[in-house]
Amino acid sequence: MEKEIRTAIQEALANAPERKFVESVDIAFTIKDVDLKNPNNRIKEEVRLPGGRGKELKVAMFASQEAAQKAKAAGIHVISPEQIEELGGNKGKAKKIANSFDFFLSEVPHMGLVGRWLGVVLGPRGKMPRPVPPTLDPAVIANGLKSTVVVKSGDKMTFHAPIGTVSLEEDELVKNAMEVFTRVTSKLDRGVGNIRSLYIKTTMGPSHQVEVIA
Repeated sequence: MEKEIRTAIQEALANAPERKFVESVDIAFTIKDVDLKNPNNRIKEEVRLPGGRGKELKVAMFASQEAAQKAKAAGIHVISPEQIEELGGNKGKAKKIANSFDFFLSEVPHMGLVGRWLGVVLGPRGKMPRPVPPTLDPAVIANGLKSTVVVKSGDKMTFHAPIGTVSLEEDELVKNAMEVFTRVTSKLDRGVGNIRSLYIKTTMGPSHQVEVIA
């Protein structure tokens, strides 16, 4: 499959129009013969991309005192416990914060407060915070997340995930695509046999089909 994915990536990059922003490169799956009404059959995977994301991701953390200092030192945006309730009372501001960051972390004691006040905003976006134990430096988790993508189908047979940006080298995009493809097919009962179609595309460019070989 690597050869077929590489060809589609080459075509997608060659046909990507000039833009004033750095386009993402996505891999899009359409699966078949999977009952997605059953939540147990849905795809939801966090995949670490070996070639990186190709762009800087933003991470925020609900933290106070020593944990907040560690987070700030690591370049993580800090949201204090006092701000959680304030954001919960201002849905517009809460949505803006939710959309401004790719991932959220939280000290364990604040998880309940975040769920109570911000769960309705963060939950549907798949951005509920990851708990950070007191013994763990938040920088370690944040660095891992910056090369991570979340691949999820929900109840839809067609879904997609970013595998980087056009600024990455071709080999990096191929490695990233193979990592996502392997993870998704490993979660399907028949593996590649459950893939109806597979495409690679840039944000604004045309889709390029990958020949799926069972």
